[in-house]
Amino acid sequence: MPAHDSVVAREAAHFGRLAVDWWNPRGSSAMLHRLNPVRLAYLREAIDTHWGGTATDFAPLKGRSALDVGCGAGLLAEPLVRLGATVTGVDAAPENIAAAAVHAAAGGLSIDYRAGGVEAVAGETFDFVASMEVIEHVADPARFVRGLAGALAPGGLMVLSTPNRTPLSRLAMITVAEGVGAIPRGTHDWDRFLTPDELTVLLQSEGLSVREVRGLVFTPSRGFALGTSTALDYLVTATWG
Repeated sequence: MPAHDSVVAREAAHFGRLAVDWWNPRGSSAMLHRLNPVRLAYLREAIDTHWGGTATDFAPLKGRSALDVGCGAGLLAEPLVRLGATVTGVDAAPENIAAAAVHAAAGGLSIDYRAGGVEAVAGETFDFVASMEVIEHVADPARFVRGLAGALAPGGLMVLSTPNRTPLSRLAMITVAEGVGAIPRGTHDWDRFLTPDELTVLLQSEGLSVREVRGLVFTPSRGFALGTSTALDYLVTATWG
């Protein structure tokens, strides 16, 4: 596989332009800051379920390796370190990796950040693999999933999230959110969104089993929350076998 052929140059450039503002909770990445606590809650639940931990465990990933593909400037990678993992973060935009490294150093956190696509970890495996809101931006979703599967160690856990391709997601994420600037314009291409069934097929084609599909919902009163509806966005957990 040619180096970093999962990367779409225009996508990397788009997100690279957001790097300077990534950690500003009121800036261009404000929506990610609002979404991150819900994603982390789901990840913690999935981790505890998979490895038999409990909500009182301070570091449920202690002694385990974690990979965050499409890590941006580290909004998810840093909490994974605090959960005890040895973390590698990969992002297509070098600007994001630079911002991530600076922020982690300021917080005294050690994270192996690498610029590029999932190919940046070819030949390596990790106990926990996450890729949140990324697959809709890659050149070839099937090849990307193949790369993620190749990075997942035996007995490991994978969690992905992505928007669903529905009329609701087009209205909410593109017409409204991008229209009013809540999400930077040009972030999404609705035609590249995957349905849960489509993503499940891609995972199963690599020998992975989908353990759960959970919806991410949004209401003006509650903000983001986990729910039963996958019409807007959803999370998927997968394992070997």
